[in-house]
Amino acid sequence: MRVILRAALVATTAIIFGGTAFSQSSSPFSGISGLFGGGSESEGPVSLTFEVSGDDDLESSLRNTSLISGALSEDRTTGQDVLAAARGDYARILGALYDRGYYSAQIFIRLDGVEAAEIAPLDAPAVIQNVVVQVDTGPQFRFSRAAIAPLAPETDLPTGYRRGEAAGTGTIKSAATAGVDGWRNYGHAKANVDGQRIEADHPQRTVDSQIGLAPGPVVTFGRLNMRGYERMNPRRLHKIAGLPEGQRFDPEDIEDVRKRLRRSGVFSAITLEEAEQLGPGNTMDVNLTVVEQKPRRIGAGFEISTTDGAMLSAYWMHRNLLGGGERLRIEGEVKDMGSDSSGRDEEVTIRLERPATISPDTTAYIETILARMREEDYDADGGAIGIGFNHIYSDRFTFDVGMRYEFSRVYDDLGETDFKVLAFPMNVMWDARDDQKNAKNGYYLNGDLVPFKGFDDTGSGAQVVGEGRAFYSLGEDDRITLAGRARVGSVLGSEIDDTPRYYLFYSGGGGSVRGQPYQSLGVEEIQGENELIKTGGMSVANMSAEIRWQVREKIGVVAFYDYGRLWTESAWDGNSQWHSGAGVGIRYNTPIGPLRFDVAGPTGGDTGEGVQLYLGLGQAF
Repeated sequence: MRVILRAALVATTAIIFGGTAFSQSSSPFSGISGLFGGGSESEGPVSLTFEVSGDDDLESSLRNTSLISGALSEDRTTGQDVLAAARGDYARILGALYDRGYYSAQIFIRLDGVEAAEIAPLDAPAVIQNVVVQVDTGPQFRFSRAAIAPLAPETDLPTGYRRGEAAGTGTIKSAATAGVDGWRNYGHAKANVDGQRIEADHPQRTVDSQIGLAPGPVVTFGRLNMRGYERMNPRRLHKIAGLPEGQRFDPEDIEDVRKRLRRSGVFSAITLEEAEQLGPGNTMDVNLTVVEQKPRRIGAGFEISTTDGAMLSAYWMHRNLLGGGERLRIEGEVKDMGSDSSGRDEEVTIRLERPATISPDTTAYIETILARMREEDYDADGGAIGIGFNHIYSDRFTFDVGMRYEFSRVYDDLGETDFKVLAFPMNVMWDARDDQKNAKNGYYLNGDLVPFKGFDDTGSGAQVVGEGRAFYSLGEDDRITLAGRARVGSVLGSEIDDTPRYYLFYSGGGGSVRGQPYQSLGVEEIQGENELIKTGGMSVANMSAEIRWQVREKIGVVAFYDYGRLWTESAWDGNSQWHSGAGVGIRYNTPIGPLRFDVAGPTGGDTGEGVQLYLGLGQAF
């Protein structure tokens, strides 16, 4: 088959099916062959060969585009399947060549030596054993002119749309799309391509491209027309969506509406459509159609360590409790079951969230926590109740502020001690990871500041914690990932003996230093009746480094090293102790995150010995 572009690129295209074809013995082409398994009607595997002349980099791209390649990879190898794919490949390969600026190409697809275009659709042979795709790209055409007007300010045109560059149809389409998007970003919602003149000069091997744009008027948002909701209160739905009615059109506002509705968790499907016709005063309505999903959901998680014991968690959630998108979540956690160093800890959290409070991107919440802790050196019973607000500034940046009352009763060698605190927790998070469940690249920053006012014998001060994570991948398909985490924290203002135990810092275990027992590194600063009492430290620093290698699509291996240090005083001062651990692990990718199995042992310090095993869901960080 021979394909020749005779006249204007867009307006006129002549396609000629030639009678002569290259023979394999005399072909000047070079290519790569691949074998694919045959189907039930095939006598053996089907051989597929691509031979591309003129651009060696195209072979892989054309193979990925090919319908034949796709059919053989799916074991669709009957004669009828291969012929149908081959006849469709002429247009697909031609389109791929046009995208690269090749308009004088010759394409031959032979099935056992016979040109596919010459075989009638109903005369397919029962068996096809050899498929040869030969492509002579011919010369690459370049722009003699690449014009587009009028352009909105700050329009980001593709760099390849300029005189002298390769004149691919993909570049022309991208330029037209960028021109329209530029006007839409400037408030012209109905901007469109007004006209185009694209001519190919075969003797000169050039393309003359001229694109005209019609910006249309500046548009403001009209009404949000909603349908599809059942249990959802329409007034609350409108507020959660947060369409800025009466304000200048911005396509990012449409996307923000979509994100808010998706974050609410109430809907399984969301469709937003701009009205085709403008209303009075160049206003534009937006039509919203939603499908509500089942309101209730349950979930569970687990983690197992040979010394720390098992951790089980489960939750029940209602996504639309009062008809306004309110989310009620009741979660229970039991950990340290079967631990060698402590008793069983239990915690129940009840949290009610209300989206679109104060602003469409602000969620208010009420939270209650009840906890029972049985640690190696002390027991504690306590709880907290508080309110707060979470504001999402962007996809990456969130801010949380709240107020809560906390009470805990601690039993240790000092007897019974009560801690009463009014705290004002604040959190900022910047998440630039490419995947929250299994990051390959990017970084994550998190900071916590918790000023607290103590009552009775409880001290006052502030807990400060900062954490950073970084991920960088290299190699083919990012198979090797370098991951690092650093965490520092300190309690400022109070003394160690009058600071609530849960504000102090420990190190050791799956969340800090693998290979060391859970919370095995503490400090001994408080004098008990007979001896010093072990508690957490006033300051901490933890660091972790991992090398992750994705061996296969679902299987990965990890080598890691963790380090932790505790200080007896605020601001990383006073006496300090450290420990470290290292090990290897296996990851198995599942739809809800990697299943993790780690084996680690101590490499420094005197807080542990022997091998620790960890089994959990999700990466360590």
